Amino acid sequence: MAAHPSSKDNSANSLRKIWFDPNVRALVFQIIVVIGVIGFFYYIISNALFNLEQRGITTGFGFMNQTAGFGIIQSLVEYDESHTFGRTFVVGLLNTILISILGIIFATILGFIMGVARLSNNWLISKVATVYIETMRNIPLLLQIFFWYFAVLRALPSPRQSAHIGEAVFLNVRGLYMPSPVMEAGSNIVVFAFIAAIIGSFIIAKWAKKRQMATGQPFPVFSVSAGLIVLLPLLVFFVMGMPISLDYPALKGFNFQGGMVVIPELAALLVALTTYTAAFIAEIVRSGILAVSKGQSEAAESLGLTRTQALKLVIIPQAMRVIIPPLTSQYLNLTKNSSLATAIGYPDLVSVFMGTTLNQTGQAIEVIALTMAVYLTISITTSILMNIYNKKMALVER
Repeated sequence: MAAHPSSKDNSANSLRKIWFDPNVRALVFQIIVVIGVIGFFYYIISNALFNLEQRGITTGFGFMNQTAGFGIIQSLVEYDESHTFGRTFVVGLLNTILISILGIIFATILGFIMGVARLSNNWLISKVATVYIETMRNIPLLLQIFFWYFAVLRALPSPRQSAHIGEAVFLNVRGLYMPSPVMEAGSNIVVFAFIAAIIGSFIIAKWAKKRQMATGQPFPVFSVSAGLIVLLPLLVFFVMGMPISLDYPALKGFNFQGGMVVIPELAALLVALTTYTAAFIAEIVRSGILAVSKGQSEAAESLGLTRTQALKLVIIPQAMRVIIPPLTSQYLNLTKNSSLATAIGYPDLVSVFMGTTLNQTGQAIEVIALTMAVYLTISITTSILMNIYNKKMALVER
């Protein structure tokens, strides 16, 4: 009679079978890694709290309600020395967002122009674009920031010898002074008209695309949208009795008073970020265009489209599917590179909050954690928006 395997052998075989199951092993290893990560951070945090307690340093975000006591050269919201450290955080955050958004817009425009220009049939235009791209992307960004700030903007004349356009715009070592709008009663309706015109232009563009797909007839979207955005607010402006006036800058004493000013720190950082990032975007655009089959260009030409029309209607829309993913990385790089602003004193989040605020309060963990959280949030938000756009531009399988 054959011997039956013992229950012990059955249990061993069952355990061996479970252990060699890929899903079970993967789950076990993931649990081990999670426990290890939690243990590591627990050790780091508990050790940091113990050391802070030993040195008499309090923890928490109570310092955000303390008076800051220092000035900031640029603020998009009301701020002076009497405001709190919480206000300095807001000021630095808004300045960071401002330089990031402006940099992304200008770098995208310049990058697309240079990317297309490098593929131009015109020898001079192509070579100028090539020289620009190879020069800008091979010089460290920090050196470019120093060049624009110290070699260019710091060499401008003093306020009394300002370069000027009439009595409205003045350029000197302290910045670019321009008239600022003064909003009076009824100005909000003009602003609403401007917003409505922008929304209307998007609706027109969407309608024109559907119309062209159905009939093949193009529609002058750009001209109509530009006219709508300019004429509608202008008409409302006059109907409401011109409720928006201008406050002109004027030299009083040693500096200009009134109007609005673009400080040299902002200008230098913006120009450097734009020209540097645009060089990389240009190469992304060039590679995206070259990734489109040459037969597409030939087909567009056979239909009688000009080179500009073929580029706008056929080549660029297909190239965007290749361009968008690496373009997202350049947007993230630009946002993170804006932290180099501290080198020339532009009051961004790193300079104002992680610099001055940290030095005055000593709350290193809280300040650094907040700063890291801000950059992480901005980067994730940018990635989400670009991923949505990427899905919209992706090919839809039938």
